[in-house]
Amino acid sequence: MKERNSQTIVFKYTISGFIIGLLTVLFILVIDFFIKKISFSEIVNLHRSNPVYLILDLTPFVLAFYAYILSKKYAAASDSLHNSLKHEFDKNQKIFRFVEKIRLGKIDTDYKVQGSDDVLGQSILDLRDNLKKNQEEEEKRRNEDQQRNWIAEGLAKFADILRKDTDNIEELSYNLISKLVKYISANQGALFIIEDEDKADKHLKMTACYAYERRKYADKRVEWGDGTIGAVMLEQETVYMTDVPESYVQITSGLGEATPKCLLVVPLKFNDDVHGVIEIGAFQNIEKYIIEFVEKVAESVASTISNVKINTKTATLLKESQLQAETLAAQEEQMRQNMEELQATQEEAARQSEKFVTFTNAVNHTLIRAEYDYNGTLLYANTKFLKKMGYEKNSDVEGQNISMFVNEKDQEWFNKIWNSLAKGGKHFEGDMKHVTKQGRDLWTMSSYTCMRKDDGEVDKILFLAMDTTEQKKQSLDYLGQINALNQATIKVDFLPTGDLLEFNQKFIDLMQYSVFELKEKSVFDFIDKSELNKFREIWDEVSQGKTWEGTLRQRTKEDKEIWVRASLSAVKDMYDDIAKIIYIGNDETHKKLMEIETITQTELLKKHEESLLQHKADLKAQLKQAREDVKLQFKEIEKVQKRTELTLQGASDAIVTFDQAGVVKFFNKAAQELWEIDKDGVIGRNIKKLFPEDKYENDFINSLIDPKAEKIIGERKEIDIKNISGEEISVIIVLSMAKLEGETTYTAFIQNISVDLF
Repeated sequence: MKERNSQTIVFKYTISGFIIGLLTVLFILVIDFFIKKISFSEIVNLHRSNPVYLILDLTPFVLAFYAYILSKKYAAASDSLHNSLKHEFDKNQKIFRFVEKIRLGKIDTDYKVQGSDDVLGQSILDLRDNLKKNQEEEEKRRNEDQQRNWIAEGLAKFADILRKDTDNIEELSYNLISKLVKYISANQGALFIIEDEDKADKHLKMTACYAYERRKYADKRVEWGDGTIGAVMLEQETVYMTDVPESYVQITSGLGEATPKCLLVVPLKFNDDVHGVIEIGAFQNIEKYIIEFVEKVAESVASTISNVKINTKTATLLKESQLQAETLAAQEEQMRQNMEELQATQEEAARQSEKFVTFTNAVNHTLIRAEYDYNGTLLYANTKFLKKMGYEKNSDVEGQNISMFVNEKDQEWFNKIWNSLAKGGKHFEGDMKHVTKQGRDLWTMSSYTCMRKDDGEVDKILFLAMDTTEQKKQSLDYLGQINALNQATIKVDFLPTGDLLEFNQKFIDLMQYSVFELKEKSVFDFIDKSELNKFREIWDEVSQGKTWEGTLRQRTKEDKEIWVRASLSAVKDMYDDIAKIIYIGNDETHKKLMEIETITQTELLKKHEESLLQHKADLKAQLKQAREDVKLQFKEIEKVQKRTELTLQGASDAIVTFDQAGVVKFFNKAAQELWEIDKDGVIGRNIKKLFPEDKYENDFINSLIDPKAEKIIGERKEIDIKNISGEEISVIIVLSMAKLEGETTYTAFIQNISVDLF
């Protein structure tokens, strides 16, 4: 279309030059013919004789040639200006739409830079990228801060839960699992704890179950190493499953049963020991930071469960030990009194022979009694001796050597005692182990006493004893339990004054003193000075018979701060006086440091939040500056638009812009000249005003004036229009379309192709 328009201009100017030249020649000839009265034949002769007239005859062709050259240059310049203006207009429209979308917050809007000279577009695109990058970084920081705050608050919350109900493992388990399921927005969860008191029946027991906002009372037992839970126990690693079998979870709600989408199983691991498992089911995927949070909670839970188990076992053993110690002390005192009475009776027997038979019968009913000669041969054994030793009659034992009733391992030390007795040495009194006929051990509180002849020589040796087998077994059992307690916990015995009596290796390792240094210390030397007055009050209460449990803040030899979960219990003697105070504890320094670290992290997070608020204020200031910059750019764009509009006003072709309803928005000077109408009479009115009704049959014109018709965009159409004078004018029209925020505008570029002939 542009090429055809250029050809039309060249053609018009070339013909015009030729006609002007021709008229010039004719004008000269007319002057010569009428004014100079030169005849036609003379004019012919002049052409033959004077070459100037021949050159004059070529004037139309010369002017036509120069008009052709000039029109060519003019057409090229006009096309270049038209293309430049249209390109600039389109570019400004795209920049305006792009900036408007950014202003409305649509920073994901894309924009293609219109060449290397599109500096404004590139600047706005860079601004868009910076805003987008800042928004993404701010969102990322916000998410990370929210996650850290969430984890810190959760750890503090569950640390508080773990300090409660430590004497009721089931209530503690339910509080933990219910709060954990709610806190991580899961659907159901269960807590399993190892039951290993019976080594032959080691398994996992469900101590709490929570699902669908309700407490469940499922009684579930998981065998050791069975299923996913058993695998987690053995491998001591967290398992996260997103492909859960439909039959895996059998807990239902009142509304029905549903299989969770994912399953999280975390071991309760503390100091490389696993104490149980937490199982969580959810209908949505569990984020990585939530899994890490559950693992931290599981570690704290494991530490608490370990301490609860140890404290429970310690309290039970301590109570039993106190009871057995009191019983044993009473028995020992009774035995001592009996032995003293027996010895007094033996000494008195020499003077009161008439009472000997009565005394012997009493002894036979009360004590185990036997008589040996100095060689160790048994001479006599009473009924209690036979019964306790597992024999039926005297003939089974009389005449047998005493070694028959003594364990082979005890022969060496017992022979020394016997040799001393056989020579009239001091009597023996103490615990002794005998061997029965059936090979069982018989523990007795025994007394071997020499019976002398009148000349002082040893006549025979009297054996008296009381059966203490059950008490001895219990005593050995308690001794084993106390040894186990010493290996598992910190144990120290103090006098009521606070001075050290006994302590185990764990206490030495914890306090970092040597054994000799510890013997010079009292309980008050290990307490932190800031809590010393409070501890003295606690010690006074314990010294009066009360039991105390709690966390002590102590100091080691190197002045290192430690925390010990301790139990202080008073032990009374047979007179109901406080004999000593037993201190049993567990090192909780790591757990306490974690709590302190959590508090510190919370404070740091608060400071970080304040920093973020300041950063947010700075960012707002930057955004405000960016808005000011955009406003300046908008003003620049408005200037460009104004300049473009003025440029379009001066275009040689008619330009008409109208909206989707057909209302004219722009009508340049060339259009006013083409239609011979002032723009005030057109702008704001329907485009129908420019086309007479007899032209409506034309498909292109009909599409222009009909708002519902589909417009023919980008095609060159040659049509006839009429100006205000009724003159028909042939024009070439090209229609372009622009959309901005849902508003559509059309621009018609109209070129007059009518040729005015002179």
